[in-house]
Amino acid sequence: MRNHGWKFVVNIPPTPKCVICVAPHTSNWDFIMGELASRSVGMKAKFLMKDAWFFFPLKYLLKALGGVPVSRKHSTNVTGGVIDLFSKREKLVVAVTPEGTRSLNPHWHRGFLYIAQEAQVPIVLGYFNYKKKIVCLDRIFDPTGDVDADMLAIKRYYDNCDCCGKFPEKFTTGLDEATSSSS
Repeated sequence: MRNHGWKFVVNIPPTPKCVICVAPHTSNWDFIMGELASRSVGMKAKFLMKDAWFFFPLKYLLKALGGVPVSRKHSTNVTGGVIDLFSKREKLVVAVTPEGTRSLNPHWHRGFLYIAQEAQVPIVLGYFNYKKKIVCLDRIFDPTGDVDADMLAIKRYYDNCDCCGKFPEKFTTGLDEATSSSS
């Protein structure tokens, strides 16, 4: 497969069950690059995506690729459904963008932490670096059960890793805002 100068880096051992936390999420290209990267190393990940993308005929392609539609308008138990999937399968990888949007958002969604904790699977921290053309599955993070502390640790990781979104101005962990507002 031609990768057009992109490098797919995997710094973790094979992990049959995990939640991949991917950031920064600033472009629709993230999905394409993530798919190419995961498939280049033989990994097929399911992914959560806004249900608005699941329209005819695109919905058939997205579902075939592993898409799981998520409704923001209706209260659905997506977290419980994904936890249930983990209990029924020997192998399952689910990729999640905790920002939940391609826009600047310091308030990351916590569902991936609850899923990993309840399903008793690790979180793989992955990132994009568009400047260096790298997609990296970098570290394994085991949830502690303290969602606030885990989110803080994960946000600190993304503040200090070598990530760079396609549109860097659309990415924040919110940690710098929290620090400046408490001063």
